[in-house]
Amino acid sequence: MTTMAAALQAPSTPVGPGRIARVDVVRSMAAAEATWRAMDSADVLATPYQRFELLDTWQTHVGTHEGAAPFIVVAYDEASRPLLLLPLATMRENGSTVARFMGGKHATFNMGLWRRDFAETATKADLDALFTALRTASDGPDLLAFTQQPQQWRGVANPLALFAGQPSTNPCPLLTMTPGSKPEQRISASTRRRLRNKERKLQSVPGYRYAIAATDDDVNRMLDAFFVIKPQRMALAKLPDVFSDPATRAFVREACLARLPDGRRVIELHALECDDELISIFSCVADGERFSTMFNTYTISDNARYSPGLILLRDMIDHYADLGYTSVDFGIGSDEYKRTFCKDDEPVFDSFIPLTARGRLTAFGLSSLTHAKRLVKHNPALMHMAQLLRNAVSR
Repeated sequence: MTTMAAALQAPSTPVGPGRIARVDVVRSMAAAEATWRAMDSADVLATPYQRFELLDTWQTHVGTHEGAAPFIVVAYDEASRPLLLLPLATMRENGSTVARFMGGKHATFNMGLWRRDFAETATKADLDALFTALRTASDGPDLLAFTQQPQQWRGVANPLALFAGQPSTNPCPLLTMTPGSKPEQRISASTRRRLRNKERKLQSVPGYRYAIAATDDDVNRMLDAFFVIKPQRMALAKLPDVFSDPATRAFVREACLARLPDGRRVIELHALECDDELISIFSCVADGERFSTMFNTYTISDNARYSPGLILLRDMIDHYADLGYTSVDFGIGSDEYKRTFCKDDEPVFDSFIPLTARGRLTAFGLSSLTHAKRLVKHNPALMHMAQLLRNAVSR
């Protein structure tokens, strides 16, 4: 096994031959930024949820508010070129220090940034060496809790799938699109016809339009409406408003206003609007091949009768298909509206990797809890009982 050292902030010195010659642990976003941005290139595998701009904003607002501390792992080869970067943050959970991917519930997919040639050939021995190095990190975690990981990305297997994992609690509905295909090959003719009939009702509303936020004023106008409508929607569903926290709102607004180096928004906003109201809104992240939806809501006015959310998703699918995108996912969970468009799933898995004896106990507990949740989700009788209980508690 390759000899390595785990470093805090300052780079360590390569100490031996092998695929991974050194592992650094960086404890601040600022100290990791240069390496992180350098890995934002075509020869690196990463989902849009691991962009520096998105997670730096998340850490500033949500992570700090929740007590999460950056624990950013970078592995290098003998030439001091980064092979991978794991954007992690640590928190205390049930008496253990647990490292999870940054982004929390706002990230559909959790994955490292992997140099493609390394990801394509990584072995379990490579990852064993990585985790062995992390066990020597000063004030390191007891457990690596890696949830909602894609099994593959852009046709390359996720190296962390080499470690025994388990299916995540919920699937992620996926729609694949063939470049140059006809619209009815993406969305069936019958579904399009049904949505056109519903949309005719909306088209009679003054100022009805499909809009993509282009200016800061657009972003702020749409978010102002979202933060009014969303809590009303959640209350009707007897669910807590996950956007009520000021730190979450600050993260969402700043990330939607931020831009990537190529000028695109970090989080893009799409909406159906009219002169009187925002009718429906979906946010998404996009990387040129895949777009993934994030938060959404729709009006509580009579316009809600015409399925504005489905109409908006149709418009988004057609918009990105015209740009040459090949896939779309609607986030974790098999909500009925997602199955209108998505017939397949993106396989996602969880891994709980202990680094200490305490971590082994925590790993067993988290793994068992995840397994139990999955059993409930996939058993209609148990799911019905859970919904009854949730409704009773929320009264």
